[in-house]
Amino acid sequence: MNTIRSVCVYCGSSSGRDASHLAAAETLGTAIGQAGIRLVYGGGTKGIMGAVADAVIRAGGQVTGVIPRFLIDMEATERELKRLDELIVTEDMHQRKHIMFERSDAFVALPGGIGTLEELIEIMTWGQLGRHRKPVVIANVGGFWDPLSALLDHMRAEGYIHTAHQVRPLVIDRAEDIVPSLRSSAAQTAKVSSGDLAVIEKL
Repeated sequence: MNTIRSVCVYCGSSSGRDASHLAAAETLGTAIGQAGIRLVYGGGTKGIMGAVADAVIRAGGQVTGVIPRFLIDMEATERELKRLDELIVTEDMHQRKHIMFERSDAFVALPGGIGTLEELIEIMTWGQLGRHRKPVVIANVGGFWDPLSALLDHMRAEGYIHTAHQVRPLVIDRAEDIVPSLRSSAAQTAKVSSGDLAVIEKL
């Protein structure tokens, strides 16, 4: 893979207390839409989640929402969800996360709560286990994810992240830098993969 055709964005279904988080969501969504990249996200229409999707749509981009049936009334309404290009309703959270993974070429974590943290950690864990080589971005808006970065450093220092080279999310402070960084990372991954293939062919 040397292009990013779709990106999964993990984020909060509330707006939080810092207005810069919502602004970053709008900036990222606009960049995704203008770049012709499809947004894959949790389907909600509120908070940061809704801000990202709205910005993509305003910029002319396409949006796939993936939402468990039991969350529809809590995070969105069926009428609001009709504005999405594609809506996938799942039976549970596990199916939701699996579909979001399969549909995405890259992942971005904006500020959010426990659910956002869980999704980010899971996708990083899958990377550590060699299940994917897709780029992962931590959008560290206003230093929101600094405590997590410190915890990961602590885990590495204590010897609990044994394949650290496979757990290297891109930590990016400015939302406008995310799409260019994802494309650059994907191109670099493709170059490394081509090099690996060339070595195998020589053998």
